Amino acid sequence: MTEAYIFDAVRTPRGKGKKDGSLHQATPVWLLSTLLRALQQRNSLDTSLVDDLVLGCVTPVGEQGADIARTAILDSGWDQRVAGVTLSRFCASGLEAVNQAAQRIGSGMEDMIVAGGVESMSRWPMGSDGGAWVMDPRINSGTAFVPQGISADLIASLEGFSRNDLDAYASESHRRAAQAQAEGRFDKSIVPVKDLNGLLMLGRDETVRAGTTPETLAKLMPSFEMMGTMGFDATALDKYTTIEKVTHSHHAGNSSGIVDGAALILLGSKEAGLKAGLKPRARVRMCSVIGSEPTIMLTGPTPACQKALNKLGMTPGDIDLWEINEAFATVPMKTARDLGVSLDRVNVNGGAIALGHPLGATGAIILGTALDELERSGKATALATLCIGAGMGIATIIERV
Repeated sequence: MTEAYIFDAVRTPRGKGKKDGSLHQATPVWLLSTLLRALQQRNSLDTSLVDDLVLGCVTPVGEQGADIARTAILDSGWDQRVAGVTLSRFCASGLEAVNQAAQRIGSGMEDMIVAGGVESMSRWPMGSDGGAWVMDPRINSGTAFVPQGISADLIASLEGFSRNDLDAYASESHRRAAQAQAEGRFDKSIVPVKDLNGLLMLGRDETVRAGTTPETLAKLMPSFEMMGTMGFDATALDKYTTIEKVTHSHHAGNSSGIVDGAALILLGSKEAGLKAGLKPRARVRMCSVIGSEPTIMLTGPTPACQKALNKLGMTPGDIDLWEINEAFATVPMKTARDLGVSLDRVNVNGGAIALGHPLGATGAIILGTALDELERSGKATALATLCIGAGMGIATIIERV
């Protein structure tokens, strides 16, 4: 096997995913072209050396459809011999793209690949692409489908996480993100987005609220209680009979933010890096994916992490930094508890509760964040993991070079 190295990681700032968000006027292709041009310029990259752009996008419709990866290559002025493919593994799409790129490089069949993801949630809302899992009554009923928010509340109920526990975690996410932002910890990877006239649209993550406290979050109403009364609680309780009711504790303040954003990671073999004059920053040690129970849905990170660690003969204690996507506060809380990992090592610069979750891009974003933090802190190993819709989990382990 050829080792796959990471040479660079870039991302846009994350903009509020509504019509008044700073990136609403930026098309998804524009976000990607901004990053592709930055990758080329930052690395004096001969783009003809790149084999493919592997891109995650959860809602590949409209402007995000028709293989947006290839469209972005052509729009950015890269060598036309660079191919492009778009994929979806729901919220893990950005990390899945990185993992597939690493595997293809590891096989020796390709030498250099750009991987990442994009999601413009202000322009193409989550669910715009439909899908049988949600829309086909036969599939819906047969798989005991419930919305993810119900799954999150179910996990919190089973684990005994109180509303105050979740709000305390969310407040800490904002505190850490605000500190990281103030100290410039994200600056190495962020590429500001400018409009056609060169005017700045957004230069920093837009949704961080430094003054967030459990007391301010306590004023928010639960987001998924009404869904539960429509019958989804009953569906969940039919499967999970050890509790009498689902307590609805998640809301907009302790769930991931809806945002626009994109991220790209440049990977290649050692030989390809030497040919391009690039210095490796990290190697991809292992990646894994698993399926998990689809009603509770969000418990996949634990077995995915265990699978990747076991392949390397490692334990959770061997990982210096953890990036566990904050789809909902209960996800990193449960994953860390399951693996025996202190929350002091988890999402040390905040997570998606504070910074937002641009679905197709998040996996690549958190891997880049982990790499930057390894270099800043002088640590060696990091693991990035996400829960995934329909019951799956993904994990990637990197080691700083």
